[in-house]
Amino acid sequence: MPGTAASANASGQGRLHGIGQVLALLQPEFPELTPSKLRFLEEQGLVSPARTAAGYRKFSDADVDRITVVLSMQRDHYLPLKVIRAHLESIDAGETPALPGAVNASSFLAGARRYRRAELIQAAGATRALLDEAISASLLPAAEHYGDDALGVLTALVALRGVGIEARHLRGLRAAAEREAALVERAIAPSRRSDPADKARAAEAALELAGHLETVRTSVVRSALSTLAR
Repeated sequence: MPGTAASANASGQGRLHGIGQVLALLQPEFPELTPSKLRFLEEQGLVSPARTAAGYRKFSDADVDRITVVLSMQRDHYLPLKVIRAHLESIDAGETPALPGAVNASSFLAGARRYRRAELIQAAGATRALLDEAISASLLPAAEHYGDDALGVLTALVALRGVGIEARHLRGLRAAAEREAALVERAIAPSRRSDPADKARAAEAALELAGHLETVRTSVVRSALSTLAR
């Protein structure tokens, strides 16, 4: 995707945002996003911001949507950047490729959906109290805007509440997630250097490891539940 033409096309789409503005828009949903991560995404050919005469990056609304897609696919589906890049390049070429284990990114590229708190509650069929409970149990962040991942979590909490499982009963999930995160952090520690590009690569490796942990966790849960059928 690349280069000047892509940047020029992007610059014509809506408002332009500096790096600080992009961080302000996306960090509530993606707190791990940093200036170095944005630069790394550009280096990897996933986004092509325009440049001012002084060389400053300027991101269009379409660029921000694209970054949201990339970060969502990393976080929610543990996909490596090379897989995401190939998928987005196919979409850019007018194809409609399927992506195993993930939603079709073309729907995101048409405009990544972001929900205000009231919109999230309505879309999930939840209540303000349930959202507050989810935040209190550290199942969702306290933010003004949420993505489809948060909608999925809140919708699941509505269904769980219907059978008597409350958000407070799931606090252990956060503790388990933090233990897994600590395992991953120790595993990637040797590759985390001071160079921003190295840090970004380490972060991508961490997401891949998280995907492997998710596979193991799912298998263990299914094995435990299989006893119900006996």
